[in-house]
Amino acid sequence: MNGLNMKFGWRDNFLDGLRPVRELEKYVQIKGTQAEIDAQNMKHKELNDIIFHVVKKGVREIVLNNVFGQRYIGSRIYLPGTEDKVKIDVHNFPGNDLGVFLGGHSITVHGNAQDGVGNTMDSGEIVVHGRAGDVVAMSMRGGKVFIRDNVGYRTAIHMKEYKDKVPVLVIGGTAQDFFGEYMAGGKVILLGLNLKQGEYHKANYIGTGMHGGVIYLRGSVEEHQLGKEVGVRQLDHNDWEVVTKYVKEFCGHFDYSEKEILAGNFQKLLPVSKRPYGKIYAY
Repeated sequence: MNGLNMKFGWRDNFLDGLRPVRELEKYVQIKGTQAEIDAQNMKHKELNDIIFHVVKKGVREIVLNNVFGQRYIGSRIYLPGTEDKVKIDVHNFPGNDLGVFLGGHSITVHGNAQDGVGNTMDSGEIVVHGRAGDVVAMSMRGGKVFIRDNVGYRTAIHMKEYKDKVPVLVIGGTAQDFFGEYMAGGKVILLGLNLKQGEYHKANYIGTGMHGGVIYLRGSVEEHQLGKEVGVRQLDHNDWEVVTKYVKEFCGHFDYSEKEILAGNFQKLLPVSKRPYGKIYAY
């Protein structure tokens, strides 16, 4: 079928000609609870099908090689009635929505990631040894995400928390515009480790519409870069405990000095209102 057919547009580039799992098993090597999968010739649904297939067979550690843009990795791993968690190592470059809806499992990317890392993530951990694209941690509601380098636009948009379920996002580099937009909860730490001495973060509209959660920002921003819905505060003792804890975890994943990072200048960004746009609604 032609990839430009009038009925489905580009649909068949991703879904037509999908192979059943039995035809994909030749790309898998299983040893006990470990599996290695060559993803080079797989469409994104095929890859996610074979991942879930080996998990159902008892595999709990998966290495994905030759990943080039396949989406939704880790999204379909559901193990009701067991406390088992799955660890996935991704080599090369996963596509959009890595770890979407992730439920307690862990994903490590040995390379860059694209948009939507940790989208609506529930629990677990994602570690990216590189940069990530736009809308990282969008609607994230639990778990932890560590990005070594920069992130794109609208990172942490609509992050939320409920009671003791508090998502955490730590970014080693800097971010693009609308960072922390409409945040409703969670803890975000932006370290700016790739900025030069005296260089400011570049993002504008930081915290626009923010009405919950907290952003810890290492380095400097101008007042005009902040959304009208956020205020700047100094860190107190409890804040330093939070920052120290997650900086230590960040350094455990990447080759950085905890002492040097914590010696930097930190500031805390908080929402000035729980309902910043309340006046435009009737109730």
